[in-house]
Parts: sequence; structure tokens; C-alpha cells
Amino acid sequence: MRLLQINVVVNSGSTGRIAEGIGQVAMENGWESYIAFGREHERPSKSHKIRIGTDWDIKMHGVQTRVLDNHALGISSRSATKEFIKEIEQIKPDVIHLHNVHGYYINVEVLFNYLSKLDTPVVWTFHDCWPFTGHCAYFDYAGCDKWKTGCYECPLKKSYPASFVIDRSKKNYEDKKRLFNSVKNITLVPVSDWLGNYFKDSFLHKYNVRMIHNGIDTSVFQPKENNPSIDKYNLTDKFVILGVASIWGFRKGLQDFIKMNETISSHHQIVLVGLSDKQIKELPDNIIGIARTESVNELADLYSAADVFVNPTYEDNFPTTNLEALACGIPVITYNTGGSPEAVDTDTGIVVEKGNTDALIDAINEIKQKGKAHYSDACVSRAHRLYRKEDRFKEYIDLYGEVMKH
Repeated sequence: MRLLQINVVVNSGSTGRIAEGIGQVAMENGWESYIAFGREHERPSKSHKIRIGTDWDIKMHGVQTRVLDNHALGISSRSATKEFIKEIEQIKPDVIHLHNVHGYYINVEVLFNYLSKLDTPVVWTFHDCWPFTGHCAYFDYAGCDKWKTGCYECPLKKSYPASFVIDRSKKNYEDKKRLFNSVKNITLVPVSDWLGNYFKDSFLHKYNVRMIHNGIDTSVFQPKENNPSIDKYNLTDKFVILGVASIWGFRKGLQDFIKMNETISSHHQIVLVGLSDKQIKELPDNIIGIARTESVNELADLYSAADVFVNPTYEDNFPTTNLEALACGIPVITYNTGGSPEAVDTDTGIVVEKGNTDALIDAINEIKQKGKAHYSDACVSRAHRLYRKEDRFKEYIDLYGEVMKH
């Protein structure tokens, strides 16, 4: 059996590590695994890698998006996608598994016109809301529900995937509705109950849906006694508040960490991972800023060095950072946003009102008073019980078997 996954990255960031993990579990179950991707081409993979397009294609796709608002549609990445389809014809996969088909690397019109002519079953994991909107990846913070009936005059035109000139949201919505409803045998996989609940009101409501939570590598993400990060960042005798994101900005709550930093005591130490060089330079002096790392072992060290993981995200699906923190024995505080609270129960963290930094500080103080040890065993137990990649990704292998029978 041959599995072909398609995602913007491979073995990089949360979605890339998920695709890599699914490929590994598939191979352990006798499958041959291929992952097609557009960016971060230097990342290693145990699957066969297929690069879609070039760096130049990605740059041109970005320029066209900024001006024409035709992200993954129109003229963007047409030639690169046609060349990729020739490779699909050579591989002849038994299942095609889509992840993020946005990200400046593929043309969904070319891809879905091809998929609609195949009998090959398609599984599509949704890591955000982009597939059923006319533009945005998330709409809840903006309070926009145009996606239910038809997008137009997008209030998020300048958010990812940003357009600074044309608003094509109405045409994008119509094109996506037509294309994404054209595949005969497709199963949609939301990774959170929150996202799954949106499907019934979207133009994708006719399809079969199977919710599968994200999984993580608990052999890497685990509590560590002798931790080099404590000495490296001078964290001894500090109560460490950790935040981690692939891309920091308003949506991930960077400004809320800075606001909290103004009022917490000097015995607390905020550490933020995944910042750009510019963001690190602009941080207050007493916040430790760390650039993004592709080393999962270094990331696990940082989680284990923390006393609490804080995720003040304003829009999210089912962040794997919550799961990684739990697996390292760290309690999680998160805003009541999207699917983020689904990872946490009363034994493993605290959920607070979105945007309420006073409530964040109260939750931090509550966890500090009880101590990390009070939560640690429950955190690790929950991660192993619910989020081991071996268990969650095996659900995909079982799903492949089901859809191949249709």
C-alpha cells in the first residue's frame, strides 16, 4: 500500500511533524510513505520526499497573493502543481492524505480538478478553517460568519494569507465550494471538536467527518531531571513561565505576555520560544526570548525547565504545544479559544477568559502555590492516555483501510 501526504512542510513545525509521524506509523504497518511539500526542503524525513515547485515559485505565489488575493487559486503555482501531478501518476498512491494546502506552494484548482477524476480515496486533515472560507484561516476573533453563506468584503483581507490590494474573497469562496465538493471519496478530519462543529454550517457539510486529535512523540517529550536549559538560561530558583509558538504575533498573544511581565514579581521568569530576531530585540530586558528551534530535544528541555506553560492564543485549532507541555509534566494555562481548552482538564491546568491577563496571572499564582509537582503526574498521564502519536496516528491507518473499501 502506498500513502501520499501533501502538506506545506515536512517534519517542521506542528503540521510537518504530524505528517512525518503519520508516515512513520504507516510504514510500521507495512505501507510505503511519500510526503509532498513546498517549503523547508532541507528537513530530513523517513518518508520519500517530493518537493512541489521551487523557492522562486513560492515567492511568485506570495506576490500574486498580496496583490490579487488568489491564494492557492488563479494563476498561482499552476505549473508546479501540474508537474507534481505527473509524480502522483508515477506513484499511484492507494490513499491521498491532504493537510494544509495553503502556504504559497500549490494550486488547489489544478489539484482538485485532478483528484475529482480519480477513484483514489482522499483523507483531508483540517488544521485550521481556511478550506471553507473565502480568505482567512480563522474568523472567530473577528466575529465574522460570512463563511456560512458566502464571503465578501473580507474584514481580514490583510491577515494571512494577506492581500494588500484586491479583495477576491467572494470568488475564492465560490471556487473553493465548487472544487472542494468535487471529489467523490473524501473524508474530512478535524483535529478538535471545536473545528468539527463548524463543518455542519459550511459548504462541506455533505462529507463524512472523523475527528482525530493530534498526537506527539512522548519518547521525546517527557520530564527531564538533568536539564541543560536551566543553566544555559540561568533559570535556577526562578518560577519559569513558558510560551512557545512557530510564529508569534497578536493571534498567539505575544502582547499579553508583555503586559503580564509589567506586573508579575521578579521571582517569575517569562521565557518565549519561536521569536524572530526582530521580536527578540524588542522584548523587555527581563523576558528571555529564544529563536525558533527545529530540535525537538531542545524544545523538550525547555518545556521540562518550566513550571507552567501559558498559551494565551486568541485563535487556534488544537495546538500541539499544549500536548508537548503536558507530556513533559507541565501544567497548561490557556485562553478559552477554539480547541485549545480540549487538551486540559482540572487536574492538568486552567482555562481562563480570552484576553483577561489578570485571570492569567491569578491562574499562574494558583499553580505556583500548589507547585508543579502537584500537577506533573496527571499531566504526563493525560498526554500518554490521549495524545501518544502511536495511538492517534494509528487511527489514520485504520481510516485508510475503511475508505479504501468504499
